[in-house]
Amino acid sequence: MRGRQKMLLHNIDGLTFSLMIALAFVGVLMIFSVNHEEFLEVGWPGFFSTAAGKQTIWVGICAVIFTFVMLFDAKFWRAFAYSIYGFSLFLLVLVLLFGTNIKGATSWFTFGGFSFQPSEIAKFGTCLGMAAFLDTYNTDLRSARSQLTALLILLLPMSLILLQPDAGSAMVFLSFLILMYREGLSQNYYLVGGLVAALLISALALTNDFFIYLTMLLLSIGWITYLITKRSIRSTVMGGLLAAGAGAYYLTYAGFGQYVVASLAVIFLGTAYGGYRKREGRLARALIVFCLLGSGLVFASDYAFNNLLKPHQQDRINVWLNPDECDTRGSLYNLEQSKIAIGSGNIAGKGFLDGTMTKLNYVPEQSTDFIFCTIGEEQGFIGTAGIIVLFCLLLVRLITIAERQRDDFSRYYAYGVIGILFIHVFINIGMTMGLMPIIGIPLPFISKGGSSLLGFTLMLSVLLKLDKHRHRI
Repeated sequence: MRGRQKMLLHNIDGLTFSLMIALAFVGVLMIFSVNHEEFLEVGWPGFFSTAAGKQTIWVGICAVIFTFVMLFDAKFWRAFAYSIYGFSLFLLVLVLLFGTNIKGATSWFTFGGFSFQPSEIAKFGTCLGMAAFLDTYNTDLRSARSQLTALLILLLPMSLILLQPDAGSAMVFLSFLILMYREGLSQNYYLVGGLVAALLISALALTNDFFIYLTMLLLSIGWITYLITKRSIRSTVMGGLLAAGAGAYYLTYAGFGQYVVASLAVIFLGTAYGGYRKREGRLARALIVFCLLGSGLVFASDYAFNNLLKPHQQDRINVWLNPDECDTRGSLYNLEQSKIAIGSGNIAGKGFLDGTMTKLNYVPEQSTDFIFCTIGEEQGFIGTAGIIVLFCLLLVRLITIAERQRDDFSRYYAYGVIGILFIHVFINIGMTMGLMPIIGIPLPFISKGGSSLLGFTLMLSVLLKLDKHRHRI
């Protein structure tokens, strides 16, 4: 028996395996702390009926899954990648038809007191499906055909998850853009995407859109002016533009934004004409398109927020971008309690099982989406920093594993896993502190939930198996 165990763990990356176990162990402890009162009622005989007991059962199930993955041939995952991807899509369709509606989303299968979320398996299946597609001999992310196919692989599970609706889980699939960037997708897409995101977020965050229009016009005027002005007077002209820009912002703040923007639009058109005369026509056209499309996006963002989004969706955005406009006893309550819980831990924390806000259940969803609050309150800055260090070590180690793979499929798959793990950690921790929108995704290996634990165990187990046999594949 010991010989078989040694064979299973032989050549497995020890650091990654140890980090997985450590994070899962911390998760069980924190879930036990959150639900300690539940345990006191039933005692050890009823432990497995508590939240921590059920999580422990899931840890055992994941240990069995890990063992099975190690027993399968590494080539199995490449051969059946599309089949597993297709099966995960089938589960997403099935849950829409026969799933249980929990908190407004039909995202779960429930059986025997347990629940299962197919979207977690869909992340694993999409990792395999995307890796298999990129590994195809005629795939080239510089071609439009390959780009559209890769986009379709992402959009299929995203669309099905949005129908549940579960926008948070759907957003996680954008993490595959990290893999696509690593494998050669043009950075221009990311620059345009970042610009669009910045405009949309700015439109939602600022109450006065004239500041956005003003910024776009000033940047466009400054860019063309810099190129068409003689070097001898360039610094003087640009200094004058900076002073004029400061005055324009002041007048906009004073309530004259419409007049300032209208005046700058006329100046911009004149500057663009000067660009044409100085053989900068291509840039002038691009900046005109930029200002028109940017203005359209800002208008569309405002219109969608005010007319298409439901009140609770508007509240989620305002909690993130405009907390001053939210009710501290309503939509802002979760975030405020989360910040208080984390801050109350100070440096060393209040101690395990001694978190007052944890015991009194001040923070809703404290064992799932807001589990990081429990760590902050009971373990303080040292504990939260330790968890972040563990995740950083895991991500760095996974990047090392990805880069040492000898075959492309394994590397593609590894970066898919890295992207999903990074997005989960970044958004979950960020949303507990108000840095990211509250979209309801778990902290890997730590949050309560068998589906999430199973999904991440599958992803990392397969990666460890592929890495274990990297010299043979």
